[in-house]
Amino acid sequence: MDLLDTLTAKGLRGEVPTREEALAVLATTDDELLDVVAAAGKVRRRWFGRRVKLNYLVNLKSGLCPEDCSYCSQRLGSKAEILKYTWLKPEQAADAARAGVAGGAKRVCLVASGRGPTDRDIDRVTDTMAAIKDADPEVEICVCLGLLSDNQAERLKAAGADAYNHNLNTSENTYGTITKTHTYADRVDTVQKAHGAGLSACSGLIAGMGESDEDLVDVVFALRELGSDSVPVNFLIPFEGTPLAKEWNLTPQRCLRILAMVRFVNPDTEVRIAGGREVHLRSMQPLGLHIANSIFLGDYLTSEGQAGQTDLDMIKDAGFEVEGAGEATLPRHRADVAEAAAAGSCGTAASACGSGGGCGPCGGHSHPEPAPVEEGTDEELRSDLVKVRRRGAGTELAPNA
Repeated sequence: MDLLDTLTAKGLRGEVPTREEALAVLATTDDELLDVVAAAGKVRRRWFGRRVKLNYLVNLKSGLCPEDCSYCSQRLGSKAEILKYTWLKPEQAADAARAGVAGGAKRVCLVASGRGPTDRDIDRVTDTMAAIKDADPEVEICVCLGLLSDNQAERLKAAGADAYNHNLNTSENTYGTITKTHTYADRVDTVQKAHGAGLSACSGLIAGMGESDEDLVDVVFALRELGSDSVPVNFLIPFEGTPLAKEWNLTPQRCLRILAMVRFVNPDTEVRIAGGREVHLRSMQPLGLHIANSIFLGDYLTSEGQAGQTDLDMIKDAGFEVEGAGEATLPRHRADVAEAAAAGSCGTAASACGSGGGCGPCGGHSHPEPAPVEEGTDEELRSDLVKVRRRGAGTELAPNA
């Protein structure tokens, strides 16, 4: 039995491949690509059918972050031209969330820049969740606020949060090369705090930062061991004004192989195509739907995605359907584990994520002019690349409008 037959058989049984098998997926050739997608697609359909879960991002606070994450346009010292604003009012955030839900999103991801929330910030988010739940009690809410302190996850759970997003981003071995202001262990601790409070853990990675195949496999296995219920796969958006601005390392074929590896390691887990989907997968985005069962609808934290209607048309044209609000995302056996954890881990009753380090899309679709390209640069040579469009920068666009 060859590699793909082995991986398919394991995936259909819900078994995890070996590390060597995961590495072998990343080493497949372009000639084998459609076979890899087909094998991963069988596993995806076994656990998730042809459903696609839509997620919608509301950026509660943008820019001015004290952390130095090299990939992030909101980082300390970033020269990226992005929208910067302090906390949205609850009614503003609820209005933005309503637009996403109207487009078919069943989960709203509330994201705020910063190292981590203060107790006052938790109060702000609690008020925002109440405003969103008042408008639609059934909507899932995922919160992404950075590193959590003791008891903050429990407060979010009691206030109605369903999930908490905090990505590991890359392997423990290389984490220190992209961030100095906090550690890999800090991120693991926050995911464990969220899970321990009964929140569904949403944690993923960023590909394209110059990491090795071994790094990618390491972080995906680490996410599996942490019990992440949803794994966002971000593809680096190399923002001008950040240290990784020149890291154009990805091709559509490479992205599909990464997604397939993530699917084989997480056969029965929500795998989400997150930031960078439009920039790096480009015309091959529909093939990604055969592997992943979740995407963001619309824009990202500080960059534009494709129009929401284009996403919906793509899903329909590829033969998939939008997952309904009443449908369970996870397979029954995974949902049972999650419900048991929620019931047993939090002492209070309660009701239910990213590019850069967090979740993904939101708001309007303005089209600011792309930055000029200097002669002789790599960008000039790579004419096939889609230029990064900064969300709302240089326009009168209101936050999350």
